Amino acid sequence: QTEFARLNLTYTTTSKRQLREIVEQGFVEGWDDPRLPTLRALRRRGYPASSIRDFCSSIGVARTNSRHDIELLESFVRADLNRSCLRKMAVLRPLKLVITNWPTDAQNQPIVEYRSLPNNPENEADGQREIPFSGELWIDEEDFKLDPPPKYFRLTPGREVRLRGGYLVTCTDALCDESGRPTEIHCTYDPATAGGAAPDGRKVKATIQWVSAVHALEGSVALYDRLFTEQVPGERTGEPLDDINQNSLDLITGCKFEPSIANLQAGEVVQFERVGYFAADANRELHFHRTVGLRDEWARIQKQAEGS
Repeated sequence: QTEFARLNLTYTTTSKRQLREIVEQGFVEGWDDPRLPTLRALRRRGYPASSIRDFCSSIGVARTNSRHDIELLESFVRADLNRSCLRKMAVLRPLKLVITNWPTDAQNQPIVEYRSLPNNPENEADGQREIPFSGELWIDEEDFKLDPPPKYFRLTPGREVRLRGGYLVTCTDALCDESGRPTEIHCTYDPATAGGAAPDGRKVKATIQWVSAVHALEGSVALYDRLFTEQVPGERTGEPLDDINQNSLDLITGCKFEPSIANLQAGEVVQFERVGYFAADANRELHFHRTVGLRDEWARIQKQAEGS
């Protein structure tokens, strides 16, 4: 007979009693809510079974209670998905970008090109996909600043950036609402930079994703934060629910996706380039759960520990 203790993770709980209280008191939407550490929830969130097994193998079996950083589990999930996931373009908080010198056809309509991008740079066998590109695009509002902070290298008035797999564009103007928030930005493009490389060798410091405005599909995403605000729930007060994170879900609507998103299967996980890994919901069309972000927090924690 082999005895082993419960596997505890930071910022969450694996206690069935505490999980039942969280569900019954309405802090989450059910036992398959992606914020929970239940198998149903992890499956819905898009965690590969292989990454969970690899995580468990790495920490081993203990007879005494222990608590492991949830970032370590996420690092296994991220590594697994990076190898297997197709890449897609998505803009969560869209801002219109108009290319003012983009060519038009005989009916004065912007022409449409198709840019070829790899489905997965980690696996050439996944091939390429064709993405429509035209004179009106959506970019993320975080990729443009009228008054940029220091070391901000993305789009600002007068600056040139690379549109991923497209062209180099330079911002010439910005339209704003009454509050001063940008609603539309105008750019010119360099026709000689198809694919994002300049023949004269000039460099740009930022590459941003985009979606063709005419061809975009609209949907929603659910961004998840930690279930609890403290690494060890209840350590301060003795009551774990005192540390429940009231802002653990950020639901964003009006997101824009490249057209090939329509071909995804329920539960399929993809990487939204520069954003993170997302799982297609089984019940809601064009709704995605963030599985894990792109940034490897566990690597950062390890680096800090080595430097201390």
